[in-house]
Amino acid sequence: MAYADQEMSGNRIVAIIIVALIHIALGYALITGLAYNAVQQVVERVTTIDIEEPPPPEEEPPPPPPEQVPDTPPPPVAPPPPINIAPAPPPIRTQTTIPPPAPPRLVIPPPAPPAPPPPPSKAQGATPRGLSGWSRRIQANYPRRAEREGIEGNVGVTVQIGPNGRVSSCRVTRSSGSSDLDSAACDGMTRYARFNPALDAAGNEISDSWSTTIVYQLN
Repeated sequence: MAYADQEMSGNRIVAIIIVALIHIALGYALITGLAYNAVQQVVERVTTIDIEEPPPPEEEPPPPPPEQVPDTPPPPVAPPPPINIAPAPPPIRTQTTIPPPAPPRLVIPPPAPPAPPPPPSKAQGATPRGLSGWSRRIQANYPRRAEREGIEGNVGVTVQIGPNGRVSSCRVTRSSGSSDLDSAACDGMTRYARFNPALDAAGNEISDSWSTTIVYQLN
């Protein structure tokens, strides 16, 4: 009994293996067939290209037959008559005469109006003011030493007068021979002399010089 069971088990196993092999074979065949069909379709899609051939060119019509020209000779052609070509006349040169330009018009402007005369000049030199009064004072101021010694003389002086009419400086131009008299003359002129100041052309007071001679004489 046990041996029969074992034999049946072995047969079953063999049958299962055979069935499995059959299934594997069928699956492989099925897979390989499907793969082949797929590859075949891809190859057909890739390699199959529809190429359209261009239509054949149209046949040109045959050229027309040449015209039949009669074999008659051409008419004689007479030579052209000779042409006399006269020499060209010399060119005529024309010169345009340009009139001389008109002389320039001399325009003399009207004379300018005379200038107004200048105003009268107010220039004047300095003049003594109260000459008799201050000349007596100068002579009365006799130097004492020259008076004691009885010295007399004439002193020439030149004074510089300012715009205010006063003597600003004095110098002896001709000496009397006595230094006392010379000094007294310039001192008296500076202290006592008065003047009307000098004026310029416009009437403005200016400096000036004045010369005189002072006489020293004892009574």
